[in-house]
Amino acid sequence: MILHLVCFKYKSTTDVTAREDHRARLRTLRSLDGVADLKVGGDIVRSPRSFDTGLAVTFPNRAALDAYATDPRHVPVAQHGVTISEQIVSVDFEI
Repeated sequence: MILHLVCFKYKSTTDVTAREDHRARLRTLRSLDGVADLKVGGDIVRSPRSFDTGLAVTFPNRAALDAYATDPRHVPVAQHGVTISEQIVSVDFEI
C-alpha cells in the first residue's frame, strides 16, 4: 500500500468559501479508480507551522498512484489547488 499525503497552505486571499469548495473538490477524487481510501480535512491546531488543508489518499500500489496523478478527473482539481495556494507539499510512502 502507498500513502499519498498533500498539504495546502492557501493564499491570504483565499476566503473560507473557496477553502471549503477546494476540500469538496478533493473529496470527489474518492471515486477515482485505484483509490482505496481518501480523507480530507482542514487544520484544527493552527500553529505557525500548520498548513490549512490536508489530503491523505491510500493506493494499493505504485501503479495506482501513477494512474491517479494523470487521471483527467484529478488534473483539474490539482491545477485548481495550485491557483489558490501559496505552498503545496507532498510525500508518498509505503505503509
